[in-house]
Amino acid sequence: MRKVSYTWKLGDPVNAELTTTAPIWMVKRDVFDQFLVEQAQAVGATVKDRTAVTAIERQAEGWRVFTPTTAFEAAYLVGADGAKGPTAKWLGFPDLELRPTSILEVETEKPLDESSAICFEFGLVKQGCVWNFPKYQGYSIGAATFCGKAPKDYQKPLQKYGQSFGLSPDQGTVYNHPLKLWDGNYPLHTQRALLVGEAAAIVDPLSAEGIRPGMISGVKAAAAIHQALQGDPHALAAYTQDMHNSWGQDMQWAKRISSLFFRVPGLGYRVGIKRPSATKRLGQILAGELQYADIANRVMKRLSGGLMTGKSR
Repeated sequence: MRKVSYTWKLGDPVNAELTTTAPIWMVKRDVFDQFLVEQAQAVGATVKDRTAVTAIERQAEGWRVFTPTTAFEAAYLVGADGAKGPTAKWLGFPDLELRPTSILEVETEKPLDESSAICFEFGLVKQGCVWNFPKYQGYSIGAATFCGKAPKDYQKPLQKYGQSFGLSPDQGTVYNHPLKLWDGNYPLHTQRALLVGEAAAIVDPLSAEGIRPGMISGVKAAAAIHQALQGDPHALAAYTQDMHNSWGQDMQWAKRISSLFFRVPGLGYRVGIKRPSATKRLGQILAGELQYADIANRVMKRLSGGLMTGKSR
């Protein structure tokens, strides 16, 4: 995708083009996840599909993982079971806030036009946003809040935003998924175990992007386990430190921007989103070409200045 469109209460549109080296790719998770599984199988991984994990047990040289029918033993354990998965709790990691989201998935009979835009709406959900991500043959319309109290449900904003594209909930399926947004660094390892992806709150607190950082954490975790198997006693601790330095350090700036922006999104829309450089910078951050730290001082100064002069609405 190369085009991005923004609205405030379904009006005051802003249309922009991404200038990154590569476009932003939208994926269907069932297709993409299956692709990743097949890549793992191709290099020797064994997949036990539709097999629930019921408990884990620490062993002298690793872990025992229990399922309803059997148990598996492993030298190291990776918690990659998402925001609602129990592994982080089983391993003794702190409980982190889950922010509810709703997503309406609508399939279309024909493939969408390649010129379709990624769309964001900032006025229908208090302290949050609604989005429409076009896929090859369908739409993914979601709603979430990023600070403050979440609404009881997102039915009305999803329906209203969907209608602006000629879509209704009756045409698709609504899913409720919690978000575990990054909210500060904490250890991502324990004895012979690591957390990755959303299980570790590796989710951008401003954009809610989780796929790319989740994959990065998975690659780094694999490298750490490889080093541990080679005899490095500090490999897992190094994984935590690496994620803090390479990702978490920048997320503190994303968190600060998010707290200011979603506190008064109307102001953020006027002094931030409507600036010609906004989409360019956002695209560069999502593509990994730029960090929040590179723009945070300017963005926060602009938002804070707007608050002090009473330009919010």
